[in-house]
Amino acid sequence: MGIVNGLHHVTAIAGPAQENLDFYAGILGMRLVKRSVNQDDPGTYHLFYADAEGSPGTDLTFFPWDMSSPRREGHGLSVEVSLTVPEGSLAFWGERLARYGTPVEAVETRFGRRTLALEDPHGLRVALVESAPALARRFAPWDGSPVAVERQIRGLDGARLWERALAPSAAFLEGTLGFHAAGAEYGWHRYALGAGGPGEYVDIRETPAAPRGAWGNGSIHHLAWRVEDEARQLDARARIEKAGRRPTPVIDRFWFKSVYFLEPGGVLFELATDGPGFGVDEDLAHLGEKLVLPPWLEPGRDGIEAALPRLVPPAPIEAR
Repeated sequence: MGIVNGLHHVTAIAGPAQENLDFYAGILGMRLVKRSVNQDDPGTYHLFYADAEGSPGTDLTFFPWDMSSPRREGHGLSVEVSLTVPEGSLAFWGERLARYGTPVEAVETRFGRRTLALEDPHGLRVALVESAPALARRFAPWDGSPVAVERQIRGLDGARLWERALAPSAAFLEGTLGFHAAGAEYGWHRYALGAGGPGEYVDIRETPAAPRGAWGNGSIHHLAWRVEDEARQLDARARIEKAGRRPTPVIDRFWFKSVYFLEPGGVLFELATDGPGFGVDEDLAHLGEKLVLPPWLEPGRDGIEAALPRLVPPAPIEAR
């Protein structure tokens, strides 16, 4: 039995916040469920996109550091995030993305599932992966999306990593986090939890000749893995510490509790609790409409708001 239950969220680095919002809410049709700040750098936003309720496992988040340099390709980074879409919807998505100027690649099959790879406006690699109804997991449709419910993004599907050496990361995933090897193709090695469905896998490519990668615009900052509650989180933290990975103490992020650590290849991982969730400080009907701060940052609200760029809802984009 694994000590984690699949992806909780994936956090990436973006350019200007308005461009990020226009793409993920306006074109991809995801809901902005939390408009907050990076708690370690309150001068920048932390934007959370997910399903209508911000369900764990549906959440793609961004730090819009628009003055950051582009990422440096290399090992020790997660290089792509994939999102689940309904079976048979890739033709719609290909046409929609092309119409709004987003570069897309030809549809391919990865580990038996049809996939459309693209780049967002700031260079982040994203893949849309079709999922059959039998693989469906909890998803709350968003009535306010410009994308019809039957084509909406269902949440996180997986992530891809570049590692200098495969063996140390594979041993950690299998021996400590409870993954199992789930196949290999075209130089990618899949490690999965459970049945390896949406949100339950990572793919690793061994890249010994590549330089060490570095964060920047268009890079993934970290992958967060779900744990049910604080007790499971502490158990998982103890196992990770025993494996020599030096996890942080538990950090209160208000909407969930977090523990961070580097896996053996250098990719930043997080353990995140399922609760209390994004509804703890906002009504579900009004998620993401205003800047929300955790209580310990509230005394500095005026200065924080003054430092942040103004955000406006994306211009209406028709749901053709």
